[in-house]
Amino acid sequence: MQNSGSRIEESSANKNNLEKRLEAHPELGATIERLLGVVENTAGDVEKAAEAERRVIKELRQMGSEVLHAWARSQEEKKVEEYSGKGGINRKEKKSSIGRRSSGRSR
Repeated sequence: MQNSGSRIEESSANKNNLEKRLEAHPELGATIERLLGVVENTAGDVEKAAEAERRVIKELRQMGSEVLHAWARSQEEKKVEEYSGKGGINRKEKKSSIGRRSSGRSR
């Protein structure tokens, strides 16, 4: 069983790790800040649960979109690195030929 001191240290380490990870994805951090703004009602203009719900749903949809775009960029970068390390693959060269040479006239 863990003592409370080690749990506090673990929690602190996780918090620092989360902060570093969010620094790598500033768009995600900004969305989380906006969600916290809804929770804390920082603007002071949310008086009904329906309005809070609408704003949370909007932010979560935006965050979902941002997360998927970040994931796609990451996957693309991994693939580029993977294929850049392989020989025999030329992605950036133009073909010099426009097709096959005709063998003669068709009738």
